[in-house]
Amino acid sequence: MATFRQTRDFLLAHSDDYDAAVAGFAWPELGEFNWALDWFDVIARDNDAPALWIVEEDGSEQRFSFAEMSRRSDRVASWLRAQGVRRGDRVVLMLGNQVELWDTILAVMKLGAVLIPATPLLGPADAAGRVARGGARHVITSSAATAKFAAAGPGITRIAVGPPVEGWLDFHDAFAGDASFTPDGVTRADDTLLLYFTSGTTASPKLVEHTHASYPVGHLSTMYWIGLRPGDVHLNISSPGWAKHAWSNVFAPWNAQACVFIYNYTRFDAGRLMAEMQRCGVTSFCAPPTVWRMLIQSDLSQLSTPPRLVVGAGEPLNPEVIDQVRKAWGVTIRDGFGQTETSVQIANTPGQPVKPGSMGRPVPGFRIELIDPTTGAPATEGEICVALDPRPVGLMVGYHGDEALTAERMAGGYYHTGDVASRDEDGYITYVGRTDDVFKASDYRISPFELESILLEHEAVVEAAVVPSPDPVRLAVPKAYVVLAEGWAPDATTAGAIFAHAKEHMPPYARIRRLEFTDLPKTISGKIRRVELRAAELDKRATPGTIPPGEFTG
Repeated sequence: MATFRQTRDFLLAHSDDYDAAVAGFAWPELGEFNWALDWFDVIARDNDAPALWIVEEDGSEQRFSFAEMSRRSDRVASWLRAQGVRRGDRVVLMLGNQVELWDTILAVMKLGAVLIPATPLLGPADAAGRVARGGARHVITSSAATAKFAAAGPGITRIAVGPPVEGWLDFHDAFAGDASFTPDGVTRADDTLLLYFTSGTTASPKLVEHTHASYPVGHLSTMYWIGLRPGDVHLNISSPGWAKHAWSNVFAPWNAQACVFIYNYTRFDAGRLMAEMQRCGVTSFCAPPTVWRMLIQSDLSQLSTPPRLVVGAGEPLNPEVIDQVRKAWGVTIRDGFGQTETSVQIANTPGQPVKPGSMGRPVPGFRIELIDPTTGAPATEGEICVALDPRPVGLMVGYHGDEALTAERMAGGYYHTGDVASRDEDGYITYVGRTDDVFKASDYRISPFELESILLEHEAVVEAAVVPSPDPVRLAVPKAYVVLAEGWAPDATTAGAIFAHAKEHMPPYARIRRLEFTDLPKTISGKIRRVELRAAELDKRATPGTIPPGEFTG
């Protein structure tokens, strides 16, 4: 606790002095550490300051102090233990932005169990797959989503949040039980805390393993990037289940003793969002570029008291977006770069000049090299790699159950991110792109291979290649180039059947939105040349608003 606080306070004291922060920073060395018990409960003691503030679309709201969240999570931890949740057990957690989500995160951490976060957008196959691949013994989800776990198999504890569901335990029984909690043993800082599924270039998502140090402590770097301070009201727009939610809706703000602010909505409304930010005094705002692009299409002057801190993550921001926000609000959006596998690695930190298009410089605690893939040597442009000597705390243990992939990513004394960037003479790093075919659509990472595998399950599809198709709002949407089986016509009826198949089997954030029937360009060895298809998409979208001949949308 003392070591962690000292490190945090050092970063707070040097929040505007990048050079001093980098020169003087050292990750805390921790043996036994449980962030929920040793940090959160300590700062929560007799603390009536708001920790969580949730505003709903209908105008209702809930506020919970640090002290209340500590007590609530104690009750939930005691109750979960009574239901059989033990140290080291894996718990799939699939909830929306509701107080029970944070109750459970803290409670599972206090128990020494392992969280497997899952987005509510998952379909039944993916939900059951999370349980099976993650080796989960317990599932906690909303009553409305319980059917998604029908195929999860026997032998798991099923807990529902909401109206009673037959065969499921009622989460809210926890609040009628024991108000006290005593841990049954010590937690080591290197004990597993989180298992995150993340898209990759294979059909099966990777399973990223984090410890009680790598995310709770590692996100001191994220706190530093955002610039959070005690008492801030921090709004981060992110769906639960994704790593960014843990970054900026749990660890970074509560490391800083700031309040997590949530505005829940069914359909994005820029004016209403800004009205709530104004009413509730949001001082810090983090949003993916898709949200920033939608915001600048509205009247930004509606927010007369803008946040002190504004950041963006997930993909590079266009300079025009940054300029419009600066003109309207008088603050500069600061980019940051990290992955599910890490906390923030590179960022434009408070008080430092921002270069248009640049992600900034390595944050305290991360030494970044750009490695030329052909020579293996540092270069001015190359793969973003994190030096492992010394190893930063905010780095995953590895890919759970995949020693070969872990060894590949940790080769040569570096963690290889799979992203390419360039570095200028001042040390500023600018993102170039992925080393593989994974791309971003609406701020979500999309694996073409996964979508192609689903398309090939349809009887009309012989071959398929998925590439990003430029989109003015989402940056890109998935587009499929399809070779049809004999007997199928390249018409709207066939396209509609394939779109229906995609809607049934793909999560909404990754669904195919455009489709074209064509032969596929290939190498002499028979491999699909997606690089040609990506280039073709750029040419076809050169004139905004036009639909290329032969393309279907769904």
